[in-house]
Formats: sequence, structure tokens, C-alpha cells
Amino acid sequence: MKIVLLDGLALNDDLNWDSLKELGECRLYDRTPVDDNHEIINRISHTPIVLTHKTPINAEVIHNSPQLKYIGIMGTGYDVVDVKAAREAGITVTTVPTYASDAVAQFTFALLLEVTNHVISYQNGSLNNQLTDFKGNPLTALRGKTFGLIGYGAIAQRVAQIAHAFSMTVIFYNHRPKTVHEKWLQQVSLDELLTRSDVISLHVIQTPQTINLINQATINLMKSNVILLNTARGKLINEADLAAALNSDRVGAAALDVVSSEPIKSDNPLLTATNCMITPHIAWASRETRARLLAISVDNLKEFLAGRQQNIITYK
Repeated sequence: MKIVLLDGLALNDDLNWDSLKELGECRLYDRTPVDDNHEIINRISHTPIVLTHKTPINAEVIHNSPQLKYIGIMGTGYDVVDVKAAREAGITVTTVPTYASDAVAQFTFALLLEVTNHVISYQNGSLNNQLTDFKGNPLTALRGKTFGLIGYGAIAQRVAQIAHAFSMTVIFYNHRPKTVHEKWLQQVSLDELLTRSDVISLHVIQTPQTINLINQATINLMKSNVILLNTARGKLINEADLAAALNSDRVGAAALDVVSSEPIKSDNPLLTATNCMITPHIAWASRETRARLLAISVDNLKEFLAGRQQNIITYK
């Protein structure tokens, strides 16, 4: 059985693929050019099994890879694969759900706390013997503020628990209504969430319906000092609209672990926006979390080879 791993660099430095090598003849690439369909096809066209982290497998790649039977996505979201084309070609696609829920929830609050507490700025001031300027660089208390979650899957649920622990009012919107048991949690409409929230955190997958979910129209419903967090997918935000809102003080601050094109391009308007913090999609990247990702990715393939279903994307 031939297996191709298109982009294993994120796991290769301190983890190994011995468990994958036990399943077949492996060709492991650190990286594959994400914008070069010809090279992607060249690497996978003669193999039935492919694992990918961020290398896209689009319809053109699928149509030119006739031996392909299985695509294992090393992550939770599946926007990296054209699942419609895969379904039509009879290809099984799996993901790794919930592997990073705690890690991403932790990082979401790391972003928020940096925005509200300016730890790095105050540290730099201390190192440079600068006088403390509370008014010019004010701290913000979270207690009593309203934390709004757009989406309420596994990660969002962990974030909600942390927000509650900070004595925040927690509300959420989900496109499919959820059963709520917690007395401290309230399910609301999207418009109500946008208008009420002091902090808005995005936790939905990227679909045609969620691309540009945050745009000028939805921003106009938000409080002018709102803090926007995104640890989900960059294309959920219209970046030009957000940059304009930040630069005009229509949005108080944004802290983003994802952008529309990664690595970030030099002409991304958010790079010059005020009060905008950007990290390079690393919320998931603790060693413990990456080890879990590797183990589940290999286990997904084991189950497929044994004729069983595990973490398979269900097509609708």
C-alpha cells in the first residue's frame, strides 16, 4: 500500500511517523507547494492514500489522481479538500475532530488577555525603564462583560466555560439550535449576539455560507469598542472591511490566529490596521496536541484499511 504525506513538517521536528510507516510504503514530504496543482498531482497521482495538513486537494487534483481512494485531513476543518469532487470520485475523506479543543480554547483566551492586559507592552516598558502609563495603555476587566460565540462546537464549548470562569456573561449563536443545560449560558440570534457582545469569538467551519461572515454590514451591528477573536478560519472575515473598521475605531481590537491566505501575504490590509494582533495559525500547535493529531490521523487510516468508518466526512 502506497501512502503519501504531503506536508508533515509541523509534526516532523519532534515527532515521528513510525506508526504510519507500519501501514505501507510511505513517501513523506515536509512541504508541498500549495498553489502548484501540477506538483501536487505529480506527488499523489499514483497513490491510493494521501494525508494532507494544509496542502489543498481540489477538483483538478482529484480528477487527475485516478488511483486515489482515501484522503486523510490532519485537522478539524475540511475546506482544504473539495469534498464534492471527492464524493463524486468515490474517495473517502476523514478529519480529526476535537483533537485541539482545549489547546485552541486556551489560545483564544491568550489572545484576549493580551488585548485586555497588554502584557508584552508593559514588559517592554519595564525593560526600557519607561514610566507606567495606565491611561495611554488601559487594562480592561473581563468580569461582567458579554462574551459572544459564533458557532458552538467542541472548541466553542470549552471557550464558553473559560469565559464563565472569568465571570463573563456568555451567549452564543449556532446555525442549528442547540440544547442548553447551563443556566449561565444563553442561545441568541446572530443579530442579537453582534449587538450585545463586548467580545466576539468565531468558531464555525468555512463553508460558502460562512465566508465573509464578518463584513461591513455585520460590523455595523457591533459595539464600537468590540474585541473580535478568530481562531477558526481566515476567510470568515472580509479583511478589507475589518481593516477599515479598525482604522476608523469602529472596532476596538482584533486578535487573529488565522488569515485568508496563509502564510500571510504582504498586501494583506490587516498588516497595517490599528489594534490588530496576528499570530501564524498556531493555536493547535502544542506538542501534546500535535501528538494527538498524529495518533488519530494514523488511527483513521487503520480503520479505513480495516473496512471500518471513523471520522469520515458525511456528505449532504
